[in-house]
Amino acid sequence: MKAIRTVLACIRKADHKYNLIQHGDKIIVGVSGGKDSVLLLYALSLYQKFSHTDFVLQPVIMDLGFDNFNPGPIKEFCEKLGLNLIISDNKEVYKILKIQQKDSPHLPCSICSRMKKAAINKVANDLGFNKVAFAHHIDDAIETFAMNEIYGGRLATFAPKMHLERAGIVFIRPLCLLKEKDIIRCVKEENLPVLASHCPADKNTTREEIKTLLKETYKKYPFAEENFINMLSNYEKDDTWGKEIYYQVDQNGLTLKPVITPYDATLMIDIRYKVFIVGQDCPYEEEIVLPEEKEAKAFLIYKNDTPIGTIRYRKLEEGIKLERFAILNEYQKQGYGRKVLTFLVEMLAHEYNPVLIYFNAQYHLKDFYSSIGFNPVGETFMEAGIKHIRMEKQF
Repeated sequence: MKAIRTVLACIRKADHKYNLIQHGDKIIVGVSGGKDSVLLLYALSLYQKFSHTDFVLQPVIMDLGFDNFNPGPIKEFCEKLGLNLIISDNKEVYKILKIQQKDSPHLPCSICSRMKKAAINKVANDLGFNKVAFAHHIDDAIETFAMNEIYGGRLATFAPKMHLERAGIVFIRPLCLLKEKDIIRCVKEENLPVLASHCPADKNTTREEIKTLLKETYKKYPFAEENFINMLSNYEKDDTWGKEIYYQVDQNGLTLKPVITPYDATLMIDIRYKVFIVGQDCPYEEEIVLPEEKEAKAFLIYKNDTPIGTIRYRKLEEGIKLERFAILNEYQKQGYGRKVLTFLVEMLAHEYNPVLIYFNAQYHLKDFYSSIGFNPVGETFMEAGIKHIRMEKQF
């Protein structure tokens, strides 16, 4: 079978599985000139014709200021596809990377990646496009997962689809289910133009080391590759220790459990509904604010096996803000709230020190918060129809 059929089948599968492309989408395609991005543009131009989905493509290549940048062959290729290549001037990126490099043997890849994303977001916003497509494939995803394990201490990789709410952009990765070997085969069969990388760090990065490590693993354990691929979406067999965390607040059954599972989230919302919406007549739309829910780290407060309260925090520019601290009525005035708040504050201060920890307290609880070291700041104000005052403590 010709490789392009494999490529298009993988794009169709990814599109259907992760809901990547919809009618009316205006998609910026990030093109670096490398094999992955050139194939992505070519394949999407074909997919556009038979997918029965009405969407628009716009290729963009960024001039990051590297030496020997020559977009000419890619521009000609785009014209053959009936597309006009936009060349975005971002030469300041290389200058900033050189400053950030300092004594490192090569340019900082993570900073470069963030700057490229910010730059292409700006192009998308300026043109009124709602999505940006990048050419990351399944091998990239596995390598990223391994790098996060080894260097980041976490189980994570990039997502097939990612909403950037502040930028108003959705990142999609239509090649996310495609193997790199199929990309190489397709580029050769279709005789696609590929530019040599002009990045000074090319082939001399941590990712290249991980790529080599994985190749050696696949030689020794041939079945590992497919298992790694299945692992990334095997949510039914996700059995890591995170779900088992119950921080011990005291030795009498009071614990603090991170909100991780949908069931955890249901319990959390139910407690907040009872305490804030029913008990204090807070408007639902002010209590449940989706962007804040997504960026917050929330906890359930347990007494033995019973969820009795909830609390969360967000790490903001100013410091760490505590929010949505609630104890069910029947468990109030038993000292649980004081113990939990003291425990969480000490944990956060230890992790982020130095840090400012603050929150907007209901005014009638000002003396309670003062008794555990928080100071009132500024004037009182109304929030959700209730008198509040800011409380804070510097660590």
